[in-house]
Amino acid sequence: MQAHPSVTEAAGPPSLTGLFSAAVTPRTESGAVDHAAFDRVLDLLLAAGVDGVCLGGATAEYPHATRDERLDLLERTMARIGDKAVLVGIGAAAPTDVVPLGRAALDAGARAVLLSMPLFFRYAQDDLEAFCLETAATLGGPVLLYDLPSFTTPFSTETILRLLNGAPHVIGIKDSSGQSDRLGQLAHARGDRPWRLLVGDDGLLVEAMAEGWDGCISGTSGAFPELMVAVTRAARASDEATLAVLVPLLRELFAQQGVFPTPWAIRIGLEARGIPVGPLPLPASPGRQAQRTAFVQWVPGWLTRVEQALGLTLVGAR
Repeated sequence: MQAHPSVTEAAGPPSLTGLFSAAVTPRTESGAVDHAAFDRVLDLLLAAGVDGVCLGGATAEYPHATRDERLDLLERTMARIGDKAVLVGIGAAAPTDVVPLGRAALDAGARAVLLSMPLFFRYAQDDLEAFCLETAATLGGPVLLYDLPSFTTPFSTETILRLLNGAPHVIGIKDSSGQSDRLGQLAHARGDRPWRLLVGDDGLLVEAMAEGWDGCISGTSGAFPELMVAVTRAARASDEATLAVLVPLLRELFAQQGVFPTPWAIRIGLEARGIPVGPLPLPASPGRQAQRTAFVQWVPGWLTRVEQALGLTLVGAR
């Protein structure tokens, strides 16, 4: 097992800026990982110009995947990714899988791993802090905290700051809490420290960029990367004229996506673009079937308007 130099011993935390697209895990009807569909998803993301790809997060439905499936997709991604950054979520249904996943990711060349908190049970902040300290020290490589309060015990801002200030190898955070006030708090607390601040709530992307955050790990871009890349670049450049055109299109998409459980809309959006990624994880009720049909029918027309706004030819537009 190769050694991973400490952040203090190395030149500093790795560069993590821009738009990182969270990839789904395609499945066949039998439940196996669909490698051909996964390759098509990666090709879509890379063609859109994303700055990197994130595996094994909520968009990938990581509790549903085995360790071997996740390692296989990691290997497949590293073989196709070129010079783009790969971030790897290492949260797991079984806490004993976290360190092996993290070691494999770092050994494979991941730029950083995302450490989400244990699933299902609720824990005290001291428990979370101890878990992060032990895991990061054991891995000995760049770790991003991953606050995912919809599915795990949420971090307090105070716990985040203690870890960022005092935990070797903890280099930053992906914040999917949706707390807009935290954007300014962490940006102010960072000062000149080399923390990496990545927002995980797509709806806060523009606000995060205005507060000086480094980028976004985006679930929405798992199906619609072109618009998310363009919005990220415009936000980083403070290009208000471009944002005035693109943000309303993004809000329309959020309104459509918001009726579905995470990440059903991403999977259905890929289907609407001609990249089917397999069945939804639960049987769809008649109401859900109607919502799915309506979304699939809505996407092409919306993509045509995005196409016109960006001056690009997009897969799946009319």
